[in-house]
Amino acid sequence: MESLKHQCLQRFRHDATVLSVLAVDHQSLYSAVTDGFDYLILVVSSQVDRAHQQIHYIKDKLRIQERWITPESLDELILHGEQRNFIFWILKGEILLDRETYLESLRHRMLEFPAELREHKLLIEFSKFLRSYTQSKDYLAEEHLLDAYNIILEALHHWARIVIVEAGYHPEVTVWSQVRMINPGVYKLYEELTLSKETLKQRVELVLLACEFSVMSKMQRCCKPLLNLLASREEAWSVQELQQSPGLSDVRNELPLLLNKLVKKSLAKEVVVTADPELKLLELRYRDVRGVKNQVI
Repeated sequence: MESLKHQCLQRFRHDATVLSVLAVDHQSLYSAVTDGFDYLILVVSSQVDRAHQQIHYIKDKLRIQERWITPESLDELILHGEQRNFIFWILKGEILLDRETYLESLRHRMLEFPAELREHKLLIEFSKFLRSYTQSKDYLAEEHLLDAYNIILEALHHWARIVIVEAGYHPEVTVWSQVRMINPGVYKLYEELTLSKETLKQRVELVLLACEFSVMSKMQRCCKPLLNLLASREEAWSVQELQQSPGLSDVRNELPLLLNKLVKKSLAKEVVVTADPELKLLELRYRDVRGVKNQVI
């Protein structure tokens, strides 16, 4: 191991494009954390053309995976949390090289988990939850039970991540181990869905009902960045303006569904604007709930 670390330092020390390097040892013989390799080397580089490059090799009888990534891509992966292995690597890996303390600062920021980052992750997870929850309801209504089960299980995973983020933690690889400690009720619901002897339809209906009463109550909290933007000006926002907002770029595709649900829950207002007088087209725009009632402008 020590010779491998020394080799890494020798290889990357004089490469100005390499910002940081960390190493992760495998946790078990078939550890998915390192994709089954004995050792994982993560190289953070400003060299865009090497971003996402992967190299597999053997050193001292160790099977090693080397992965390259840019700081921008790493920030995006951490924000979305879809590849939670990266979060594990950053928090648990051994930093071998760290110019300008890039990785150390990133690790500290992740552990600190500032409010702005938490709110953004909550919005992302809630938008994904809402999409899965809505699709499951539609599948159930059409008696597509397996599809309804599969997608409500996905919604439940997003609910679990919401719970974890609310508690001030990053969702890790073992989400349900985290949830079991933080919110046993959500973990119990997961067990009911996957292990109960009730019919498949009854299990899906149970989770949908729980989602409706429990997660929907979190809508205002989880949609805070969107609601704050709606309240940031007097003029109502078009959906196109909202989709072009940098702060909402990560939920751009889910904004129509989010806005529709916020209006139905009386957390946002629709404003009807005359778009084309000749064709008598009316455009729907959105504003803070404290704004005026629906009107034609």
